[in-house]
Amino acid sequence: MSDQRREERVPLRLIVEYEDADDFIGDYTDNLSTGGTFILTSRVLERESTVELVLSFPGLLQPICLAGIVRWVRGGANPGVGVEFLPGHDHDKLADLVDAIRRGDSDTLGRVVHVLVAEDNRHVAELLCSGLGASAKRFFTPSLTFRFATAETGASALELLRHTAFDVAIVAVYLPVVDGPHVIAQARHDLGLVDLPIIAISTGGASARTQALEAGANLFLDKPMRLRDVLESVRRLVPLSA
Repeated sequence: MSDQRREERVPLRLIVEYEDADDFIGDYTDNLSTGGTFILTSRVLERESTVELVLSFPGLLQPICLAGIVRWVRGGANPGVGVEFLPGHDHDKLADLVDAIRRGDSDTLGRVVHVLVAEDNRHVAELLCSGLGASAKRFFTPSLTFRFATAETGASALELLRHTAFDVAIVAVYLPVVDGPHVIAQARHDLGLVDLPIIAISTGGASARTQALEAGANLFLDKPMRLRDVLESVRRLVPLSA
């Protein structure tokens, strides 16, 4: 079996997904520009083996591929490998990419829409995130990416709103700890998020609708929602051009 594996060995592809453009630029400044980086991975790799790194982050229209060699391996609680890049065309492309990102080049970067989903039903939250994410390029524009943060209580939603900038919030009316209308009202008045598009959702009918809209929600959708209704609501409320 081990001999067969040696015969079939091909360069391994490692996909590296950065948090955002700033995270990528930070790694470039500290590591990538010097000719290598550390990759956190549990994959078992041999020293001197050839790898292909695929670097990406939300909003990057085309990932960049770099050829490298594993120079050292680390085990333990945070296993990974140190990779040295092979000099040449790929490394030059990386420098060009970084320059384009810093310039905000529209052919390199697409629009990233940051969405807060405050919903205590994990299944509903997952459906919203996966549905919006899968529909971004088909329903909106090929250069659009959705990025999600989720909260299962009103208190955690307010904490996220306090420290993170969002383009739109989808807030369930009957959240635990702090209910949806109080989340919306505090976002508007205490946090000063008067321009944040907020879509309230609930099974509560007319009563829930009244509470949410009076608190400051822009739109109200009855559960169960159709994905198309959510998409249309986001399209109405959020500027989606890159």
